[in-house]
Amino acid sequence: MNFRMSLIAAALACLPMSALAQGAQFGFGGADYDRTQPVEVTADQLDVNQTDGKARFTGNVVIGQGEMRMTGAVVDVEYGENAITAETEVRRLHATGGVTLFNGSEAAEAQEAVYTIESGVVVMTGDVVMTQGDNAMAGEKLTVNLETGTGVMEGRVRVVFKSGTPPVKPQ
Repeated sequence: MNFRMSLIAAALACLPMSALAQGAQFGFGGADYDRTQPVEVTADQLDVNQTDGKARFTGNVVIGQGEMRMTGAVVDVEYGENAITAETEVRRLHATGGVTLFNGSEAAEAQEAVYTIESGVVVMTGDVVMTQGDNAMAGEKLTVNLETGTGVMEGRVRVVFKSGTPPVKPQ
């Protein structure tokens, strides 16, 4: 039985599966996510354009919202007006240049990412690699819904599962 389970685990890790080629479901974020928390951005430089309601942060950019962190070389921020309070609010963040998203023990890397605050959705594209503990997943596009803690990886998905429990010995 141990040999058979090891063989199945190895097959899952090494062979593409048709369901994974279409997309895979997994957890990311979830109950701890609160989109009403403030968005904090730190960077080496900030350029603001008041006419179009956009700002560009460059150099060692780190975005924080609650436990979530996103890093990148350049982040364009799109602002909107909150009609109820007449305050400026962050609507959308577009990060490029070696983007990394951290949330708890999960992390994902990509060439670029777009985070839409209102919907709580992050879309990462270009050579995406995600890790969850000892497991890893790679593809071309990762869509994460931070509200629900779910996501979909698309584009020739490859998954590596590492078993963390010792094999069960037959009695």
